[in-house]
Amino acid sequence: MELTGEIAAIRDGGGDPARLVGEFRRAVLLVPFAADANGLSDSDGSHGGLMSAVRGGIRWLYAFTDEEALARFAEARAEADREWPYLSILGARLVDAVVPMADGPAGVAVNVADEDGSMLFPPVAGIVPDAYAVAAVGVA
Repeated sequence: MELTGEIAAIRDGGGDPARLVGEFRRAVLLVPFAADANGLSDSDGSHGGLMSAVRGGIRWLYAFTDEEALARFAEARAEADREWPYLSILGARLVDAVVPMADGPAGVAVNVADEDGSMLFPPVAGIVPDAYAVAAVGVA
């Protein structure tokens, strides 16, 4: 099953979290570049030129499973009329190589414009490298 199918299974209350993470790591994701200095604002911030947002002290890198999901994100931001250059990258490479470059905890937000198809991959052990994982709150 591909990543979108695993996300759907988890959101429906079934699915296997380990299989979800495995599909995420194997998936080729589209990560938009942050807006440039040519008058396009980047209100969400960026890291290493990749579009992201900071929420709850965590930097969330935006990633999409296909161009249609990225287009829905552009439409939701009322920015569908501009070009959206992106990096194609394996999920594993994104969390293993890009997340460690962040200044603080970072995770990946997949298909954020899809209300019933989005998924957050937080900066916890088993998703990001252990050295960059945050400890779970309330866990001893």
